[in-house]
Amino acid sequence: MEYIYSAMLLHSAGKEINEENVKKVLEAAGVKVDDAKVKALIASLEGVNIEEAIKNATIAAPAAPAAAATAGEAKEEKKEEEKKEEAPEPTEEKPGEKSEGDEGEKTEEVKEENTDGSQ
Repeated sequence: MEYIYSAMLLHSAGKEINEENVKKVLEAAGVKVDDAKVKALIASLEGVNIEEAIKNATIAAPAAPAAAATAGEAKEEKKEEEKKEEAPEPTEEKPGEKSEGDEGEKTEEVKEENTDGSQ
């Protein structure tokens, strides 16, 4: 990728994209230059209108974020479903039954009934 970036940097700076300039950019970035890759890059860019290639690439790019947004929404929906599944469902209590956390209240109600003398 560094080789392509060097060509794009040269294009952006208005410099000629040739072997010498690409090598200079790569060396300045601390990249070990492979002459064969530089020659292949220069040969592949021959006759290519870089401005036109960038415009065409930019037009195709917005489709990817839309797909990513859809995937992100699906993940959010899945998380919401998981949270719903984890939440305990409310249970109906019958009079006189004990439920978790209400043991003290129910015990007191029973005691009150017993103190009325209606055993």
